Amino acid sequence: MSTRTFTDEEFEGQFERTLGKVYYGCAEVGECFATADRIEEGEYDSWYDEWFATAEAVENVARTARDGGHTVSAREAFLRAAEYYRSAYYFRRHDLDDPDLLAAWRRQRACFRSAALLFDHHCEALEIPFEEMSLPGYFLAPDDSGRERPTVIGFPGYDSPVEESYPLLARAALERGYNCLLFEGPGQGGALYEQRLFFRPDYETVLRPVVDDALERPTVDDSRLALVGRSFGGYLAPRAASGESRLAALLADPGIYDLGSLVVQLVPESLRDPVLAGDAEVDAALETRLEDPHALEYFGSRMAAHGLDSLGAYIRELQAYTLESRAERIECPTFVAGNESDRLAVQARDLADALTVPTQYVEFTEGEGAGGHCEGTAQSVFHQRAFDWLDQTFARTA
Repeated sequence: MSTRTFTDEEFEGQFERTLGKVYYGCAEVGECFATADRIEEGEYDSWYDEWFATAEAVENVARTARDGGHTVSAREAFLRAAEYYRSAYYFRRHDLDDPDLLAAWRRQRACFRSAALLFDHHCEALEIPFEEMSLPGYFLAPDDSGRERPTVIGFPGYDSPVEESYPLLARAALERGYNCLLFEGPGQGGALYEQRLFFRPDYETVLRPVVDDALERPTVDDSRLALVGRSFGGYLAPRAASGESRLAALLADPGIYDLGSLVVQLVPESLRDPVLAGDAEVDAALETRLEDPHALEYFGSRMAAHGLDSLGAYIRELQAYTLESRAERIECPTFVAGNESDRLAVQARDLADALTVPTQYVEFTEGEGAGGHCEGTAQSVFHQRAFDWLDQTFARTA
């Protein structure tokens, strides 16, 4: 019997993405399915409206609970509302000025920060100086004891706000006694929506002030600092590590070796060389693909995050996102995740094979319930393997 909620693969994938937050208390099974029942299959407006309605209702529950002194109930509801607002705007990202996008994104950030005020662990909002602007983020610790601890640095992927890294990384880290420093780089969340910082391939430049911030903190053990990249971060984190020698460990989920070669495969073979050469006629032909609203959202959201308005320019831009000649510069032990049903994971083994440092390659499978992009609804399975490896890696360097 099928367990799918949507026949539309886009909707099903994003529904599972939200459902995967249940384990860490950032979504609720019943609320997710009740919302899905109201959504019209394949209709972006319906997706936005119904997730926003659920988010707003749960946020109202959170506020009532907080005003009544019910701290735990309020914290839990604010976290769920934040995730539902995030899900609402997922298919509204190709226009950075879309008021619906900005309204839902701001509401998710506000709900997360309302929850953070009620956390039973340390959490402080950050603005890390970067060039002439700043990178938003959070520093989290298991408690306020001032104890020096190992620390993981994490950041979102192509389409996440930094707050989504709380269930995808921080909660698992905190429960294991790690600090966690989360940030948004160019192309992500507030850095993109408010500051118009666009993606750039040289993420070692982006990471450098983040590591500076971490190592200035007395509670951070500077000999046990790890970088974790998930989704698009599976390229960005290794790229950053290739120019940052202060890391003691690196984790990439999934490992991505050459994003440019992946995206060019989405172009008909006969057009690949011309588009890479910047052929104007081929560029114009590619633009007709964006007449389909689904293609417009998929490619347009990525083009917007790079500050581009042409599909051909986007494909050419991504040719710079490669670890060729850089993977061998990574100096720290590395954990590379593969996944048999994640389309972005097809190069994970290539990345692992290109590394010259001690490397752990792990393949996640459908049979264990961990298939799909970034292990889908099996976040605890990824965290168990990743952090067990990290524990062992840090124990060897202690």
